[in-house]
Amino acid sequence: MDRSLRLFLRALAVLWASPTTLVGVLALAVAVATGGRAALVDGVLEAHGGWIRRILERFPVGRGGVAALTLGHVVLGASSAALAATRVHERVHVAQCEGWGPLFLPAYAIASLWARLRGGDAYRDNAFEREAFAAEARPDADPARMAGSGDGPRSV
Repeated sequence: MDRSLRLFLRALAVLWASPTTLVGVLALAVAVATGGRAALVDGVLEAHGGWIRRILERFPVGRGGVAALTLGHVVLGASSAALAATRVHERVHVAQCEGWGPLFLPAYAIASLWARLRGGDAYRDNAFEREAFAAEARPDADPARMAGSGDGPRSV
């Protein structure tokens, strides 16, 4: 594929995900204003600490909250270590946001509801999470393309 077409398609993906990214940027701004840190990593804004840490530790998923959460092209993490550990997993969610655009958050919620209605876990059996877990389990998982969580706090 020619370079200009790749750039155009990339710009469309970023634009399509921008409503969700905007929510993430607002959370990132609050995080930084409350002592957190932010960085651009492989084209994705990552923030950790401050307000973010407290919110993620109390997030109502599993025991002990979550390690990270993706909102468009923004990944919010409890710590820099959590961001590094979940990078492959979270990059899958970034790609999902690019595909689903402003429909990602409602689709994610519906997938969680569907999992529960089928007798499964709203997190582990969510189709979006299954895709992210499968990606992080691959031996060739590349954080620059995608993010991984272990048995500790979950990444969303």
